[in-house]
Amino acid sequence: MSETVDLDGNSIIKTWFSNEPITQFTLKASSEVETLCVNPFAYLLEPWASSLPIDYPNSLLSRLQPYLSGQFSKFAGTGTIDPEAMILAQDIWQATQGNMTSFLTELNQRIYTSCGYLLRETGLPLPPGLTWRTKQGSCRDYAVLFIEVCRAVGIAARFVSGYQEGDPDRPDRHLHAWAEAYLPGAGWRGYDPTQGLVVSDRHIALVSSAAAADTTPVRGQIQGGANSDMKYDLLIQIVGDSAE
Repeated sequence: MSETVDLDGNSIIKTWFSNEPITQFTLKASSEVETLCVNPFAYLLEPWASSLPIDYPNSLLSRLQPYLSGQFSKFAGTGTIDPEAMILAQDIWQATQGNMTSFLTELNQRIYTSCGYLLRETGLPLPPGLTWRTKQGSCRDYAVLFIEVCRAVGIAARFVSGYQEGDPDRPDRHLHAWAEAYLPGAGWRGYDPTQGLVVSDRHIALVSSAAAADTTPVRGQIQGGANSDMKYDLLIQIVGDSAE
């Protein structure tokens, strides 16, 4: 077993089972997290980043390139943005007169109010244009759509996988996905288009990356002629209220 850190700062644990065959693998993770971000708007933007498009300094622009390129480009690194996302971005840009924070808020609400939720427990995120045309998808589909629209107007954005408190009256819990936009002067700020929320103390981020495929919580390979089936149980208990 080895522990490493990837380019985005995420901790990765690698394990090999090579001595004897195994028939079952159980992974149990338990954590206690204190969330403190009650006000997600407690920041000051850099003056040059308040309007779109953003005129990034060259040194910052070069480091943000992975978070500005289209996610479904035919050739990696070409930066091609999905045409549907581009049209949506232009529409919102016009409606908000290019104001950075208004653009993000309107985009978040536009996806939340226009699309219906579809539970998809497995599979990669859908292309952003398909999600917007059909007006339905899972949380990861909406996160990818949000990211693509941000990148269409030059806002650096990344994919985040983690947990959200969910509905206290329902016992079922699932992994959740949302997006983070890089706001110069404020850093990475989360937006959850599935729920129409700006991320504060009700979300717990596990991993973030420029590409959704790099945020899967468990990934591995099986040698030999074997079939695999994954089952999971997720329990989230909320203790206290950080707003009090």
